Amino acid sequence: MTEPAAATPEPTPETAPPPAQPAGNDARTTDITAGQGGVMTDEVGVVTGDLTLRSELAAGQVTVRVQYKDADEWYAVTGAKATLKDPADLDAVHAVAVGILNRPEG
Repeated sequence: MTEPAAATPEPTPETAPPPAQPAGNDARTTDITAGQGGVMTDEVGVVTGDLTLRSELAAGQVTVRVQYKDADEWYAVTGAKATLKDPADLDAVHAVAVGILNRPEG
């Protein structure tokens, strides 16, 4: 006699895998030009030139990432991760990141 297969439990918020990307309203994206010295990233060091900057909000944490314009890979900007008490603050955080990192004049 065989026993019935055990039911697979439904994922809970604690065990469910995180989404691949934040939902559209949980991220802000702006094209920038890195200034002299570029932008330091955790994964590959300094990146320079025309970049896309993305501020992502997931589970109350904002992370700022960059990619070479139109590339596939995203890199975390070193030191650009913080807890947000109010998701509405994402716009302000993104504006500050753009203001600091966008230096088209060099």
